[in-house]
Amino acid sequence: MSGPAREASENAEKTIHFVSLGCPKNRVDTEVMVGVAEAAGLDLVGDAEDADVVVVNTCGFIGEAKKESVDTVLQMAELRTHGRMKRLVVAGCLSQRYADELAKELPEVDHFLGSSDMLKLGEVLARKDAARMLVGNPAQWVIGKSDPRVLSQSRHSAYVKIAEGCNRSCSFCAIPSMRGKQRSRAVDDVVAEVASLVAQGVVEVNLISQDTISYGKDLPGHSEGKAEGARLADLVEKVADVAGLRWLRLFYLYPEKMDDRLIELVGQHPRVVPYVDMPLQHASDRMLKAMRRGHGLDRQRRVVERLRKAIPGLTFRTAFIVGHPGETEEDFAELLEFVKWAEFERLAAFRYSDEEDTHAVTLGDKVPAKIAAARHRKLMSTQKAIAHKKHKALIGQELEVLVEGVSDEHEYVQMARHAGQAPEIDGQVYLEGPEVAEVHAGEIRRVQVTQAADYDLVGELLPRSEDEASAALRRAAILARVAKTTKPRVTLPVVGDIAGR
Repeated sequence: MSGPAREASENAEKTIHFVSLGCPKNRVDTEVMVGVAEAAGLDLVGDAEDADVVVVNTCGFIGEAKKESVDTVLQMAELRTHGRMKRLVVAGCLSQRYADELAKELPEVDHFLGSSDMLKLGEVLARKDAARMLVGNPAQWVIGKSDPRVLSQSRHSAYVKIAEGCNRSCSFCAIPSMRGKQRSRAVDDVVAEVASLVAQGVVEVNLISQDTISYGKDLPGHSEGKAEGARLADLVEKVADVAGLRWLRLFYLYPEKMDDRLIELVGQHPRVVPYVDMPLQHASDRMLKAMRRGHGLDRQRRVVERLRKAIPGLTFRTAFIVGHPGETEEDFAELLEFVKWAEFERLAAFRYSDEEDTHAVTLGDKVPAKIAAARHRKLMSTQKAIAHKKHKALIGQELEVLVEGVSDEHEYVQMARHAGQAPEIDGQVYLEGPEVAEVHAGEIRRVQVTQAADYDLVGELLPRSEDEASAALRRAAILARVAKTTKPRVTLPVVGDIAGR
């Protein structure tokens, strides 16, 4: 090959690399773009230096996330000097929020896509002369079962986005301006996607959105306080009944009155795990009012008590913000006392940052960064002691675990998760015992907890029953057939969930 033909071949874009930053919702969007790239015929590569096209899906929720996003874009841009990269694409919330500013400050970026422009990557890949600015209206798109998607975690676990956008007006949050108003997917569309995932070998599904408790309120036929119309409980029940699904978990429930039927499903349905993710953000009445949360400490206490009473073995995950404008030492002390009282199994804490287009940025009485950092350390230290105590109490107990496979850190160690450990954010159960070499990723097995650390456990595998052994053989046969017809999952560099609502 010589001349124009050789030059065209050398300039062809054959490989693509993705970096996904931020929350699991962003991960799903990235997986759609991976599906778009695969449909366009590009090969996915795990090393950015081997990619002709690099796509960074950004997060713009808080200051730390924005810095991480900008640093990653600049890092990827440096590859032009010594890698094979021909085009750099920046997508997601940061592009949506700061399109003009980024276009001016980052000339090395070839194309910008917004938070609802995942499918436009196809246009970029099809045309070398595609527009540089492809940031559209954030309310234009919500994922559907027919959209291309390639899972990036494993063959056995997946996030499923049930809605996009948010209608709330929390003082600190700019997500509505980046993602638009809430758009819920139809129940049947979600169920069809879950059924398709299960057919591919998925046994664990995690339902996510910006405001999961409000699912369906924007759909035709919904009526507040009545059983008619699409509601979260309807969706959860239908998804949980998909044949072959073993675990179903809910994320991002706003702390308002939960439907009795939904609580019953979480507490009693054999495939809905007793796990509630409910970002509470604070515990002081003053701060909850300043944050525009629409409730106070009394309601939060009632919610915690109600869920603890109704859901046996509940794992309660929450998130708080420290350093919000106006937060005093007394407010922070109230938060600490609430955390000690509630004894949450999982807790994330974030330091407040001023964000454009939010109410909080207009407030005075800012908390100095050093004080916010000190409060963050104290809160996490308090939670660490609680988590350690709860883990120690598990020693000697038997737990059902989902096998993840070989540890990323120790090639001779197999790891798993129990129902109270969500993917990537809640720790692991490291397996020991004579049967460890025989386990396979995606199996659900029983272990006896032998050791406990702050966030991880060690468990000895218990022998399979005859039914479990038969089920394992059948699953292995199904996965073997699936492996012949589907491409392997792609691994995405990813930052943990920074956007707890």
